[in-house]
Amino acid sequence: MSYMLNRSTPQSDHFRMPGEFEPHTRCWMLWPTRPDVWREQATPARQTFTQVAHAIAQFEPVTVGANPADVASARAQLPHYIDVQEIPYNDCWARDNGPTFVINERNQLAGVDWDFNAWGGLYDDVSRDKQTAGRILQIANAQKYDAPLILEGGSIHVDGQGTLLTTKECLLNPNRNPHLTQDAIEELLHQYLNIKKIIWLDLGLIDDETDGHIDNIACFVRPGEIALSWTDDPQHPQYDISHQAYETVRSDTDAAGRTLTIHKLYQPDDMFITEQEANGLELIDGTLERPVGNRLAASYVNYYIANGGIVMPLFGQEKYDTAAQHKLQELYPHRQVVGVYSREILLGGGNIHCITQQQPATEASLPH
Repeated sequence: MSYMLNRSTPQSDHFRMPGEFEPHTRCWMLWPTRPDVWREQATPARQTFTQVAHAIAQFEPVTVGANPADVASARAQLPHYIDVQEIPYNDCWARDNGPTFVINERNQLAGVDWDFNAWGGLYDDVSRDKQTAGRILQIANAQKYDAPLILEGGSIHVDGQGTLLTTKECLLNPNRNPHLTQDAIEELLHQYLNIKKIIWLDLGLIDDETDGHIDNIACFVRPGEIALSWTDDPQHPQYDISHQAYETVRSDTDAAGRTLTIHKLYQPDDMFITEQEANGLELIDGTLERPVGNRLAASYVNYYIANGGIVMPLFGQEKYDTAAQHKLQELYPHRQVVGVYSREILLGGGNIHCITQQQPATEASLPH
């Protein structure tokens, strides 16, 4: 049965979600604050977020949102060329609680405000997160579409030409939209992102607390090409997942009928939460615990594509960091690859792509 909506949608209004490699007007981020997610009152995390914002600002403007109580600290710590705006949120994953921007051929900007339940209920309070996308769209002077679907931006990736990549582990998880069938979810994705083809991977990265967000295992480099997190170690729990994903993509085509080229980005060696890191968190009832020894879901696929640049995570493993940098420079020969040591973001449950949200450029906003 078709999932019918008595409302206009981006598809009906001829908007589309562009690929992340298309030009941007700016990048949006949020300032870390939760003491149960970010150790030592978020001090180390704020230093890393500042480094990420600085790296991206080399290529495009950056706006960082902060809750009212944190505006002053954000303004004091961030470089003067970073814009700071008061924006409500519970946690600082702009990719997930922020809007998904869409554009049309009339140089108009809009955004999708998805429903949000903290990654299937990892946290109790999402009251401010539900306001985040709307506030960003208000600042961006963009029309807002309210989507009747629980979804995080990190769970989808598009090629800008009608193809969407995602995982069943996340989008079909009963902790998101238990009342919707796969067909109903697909139809809503078609209506709100104006895509024509969905490639479903079964699983995401091992031990990813987001239930397998696509941005930790695979992404579009450009139309017809995908980067995939990889390991050659058959004893590693990621081995079967990545190899199955490879076969799924290899045996499918995109919306244009192209066979997809797959580029392998090798994972770093396993990393685990240390005692010092775990002790730096303030546990609060109803929030996720991160005990000593938890495996961290580290992936080089979780990078940000900027205008003329790539901002990628580094994990302090020279062999893998260097190989990933060289591979990304090969994949993006006309962009400068910049690495940021991002363990502090990883400790919170994500990485550079997760804390950023690109605002696509319309023709009217491109420099002349």
